[in-house]
Amino acid sequence: MNGKTWSLLSLLCLSILLFLPTRSNGQDFALSCGAKEPSTDPDKKKWEPDAKFLKTGNSIQATATYQDPSLLSTIPYMTARIFTAPSTYEIPVKGDKRHLLRLHFYPSTYTGLNISNSYFAVAANDVTLLSNFSAAITCQALTQAYLVREYSLAPIEKDVLSITFTLSDKYKDTFAFINGIEVIEMPELFDTAVLVGFSDQMADAKAANLQSMFRLNVGGQDIPGSQDSGGLTRTWYNDAPYIFSAGLGVTLQASNNFRINYEKMPVSTAPADVYKTARTQGPDGNINIKSNLTWTFQVDTNFTYIMRLHFCEF
Repeated sequence: MNGKTWSLLSLLCLSILLFLPTRSNGQDFALSCGAKEPSTDPDKKKWEPDAKFLKTGNSIQATATYQDPSLLSTIPYMTARIFTAPSTYEIPVKGDKRHLLRLHFYPSTYTGLNISNSYFAVAANDVTLLSNFSAAITCQALTQAYLVREYSLAPIEKDVLSITFTLSDKYKDTFAFINGIEVIEMPELFDTAVLVGFSDQMADAKAANLQSMFRLNVGGQDIPGSQDSGGLTRTWYNDAPYIFSAGLGVTLQASNNFRINYEKMPVSTAPADVYKTARTQGPDGNINIKSNLTWTFQVDTNFTYIMRLHFCEF
């Protein structure tokens, strides 16, 4: 990966995403991989066992032997599906719709397995999502116990979403694993867009498969998935850790009786709480003209990124 820090200059409210889904009335799936019985997490989301969606053998149901204190829920993280050969899930979907795919990984200790030996690839309908992936190394680098990867998948020609796990051929005695899978149907958000810095070049985002990278609630606190709009269970994070230097500006909060009117956009574009906070440079125009607010993000320079900015006056 070629890591590079890019700076973003803005004045009011931003949320940086590779995608931001909205919601339609399709069937959603939440699979607790390796689980034997249905379960409900603390946010009242219902999870079902994954076995009936698994179309290939050579897998093991496993239970983590250690529960990290940072886990927000034991579901779906304390059970796992272990793969010792290429394996595929087949999930029924509407092929003409875009879908949000969320993969949950908890690289804990599973009996008889060394999680450090786990290297694998994941593909969705032949689109590679992860390659030579180690959840253990990734979590260690991010100093966190578990990992969630989100993708927005373009419409396909068939009514089945195939999610395939393939072992890496670069290591001996390796294996793949997954703790949870979520699939949510959503309407198409994107069309063509002009590439920044290339006014004569267009990007067809409507046909693209996208991975979410950053989703920030500017001027406000974290918004958990249970408080997201449209049932998409997206998490919005406080933006302060991404602000460059000590110039945090001034945060603003809308009054308690402030209401959002989603007249020209779906309610699920973003929860109302995103629009009830903002960050500004401050009230002194003479100082503002000599300064800025800058957010920085670590990104891989080998990819193109979609950026969405959210603005609301209050």
